[in-house]
Amino acid sequence: MSFETLKVVRPDAKGRITLGALAKDVSSFIVEQEEDRIVLIPYTEISVKEKWLFTNKEAVKKVKQGLEDSFNGKVRSLGSFKKYLDE
Repeated sequence: MSFETLKVVRPDAKGRITLGALAKDVSSFIVEQEEDRIVLIPYTEISVKEKWLFTNKEAVKKVKQGLEDSFNGKVRSLGSFKKYLDE
């Protein structure tokens, strides 16, 4: 396993370090200790409301297919769905 040094940080008086832009879009980190190093693994949490998608293989497959179709221009408009807003 190889590592690239991205930034040197110094702990403050309470032992805290600031990662700044390295933590962009990260909600938390998993901390692992490997011999003489501490490894921070970026982690993004998802809401319980959206968790079902990541545990439903068929739904994930359909979403990926839809994104691929959209990227390749294989889409057609079904018109406005505004009439269904009250439902």
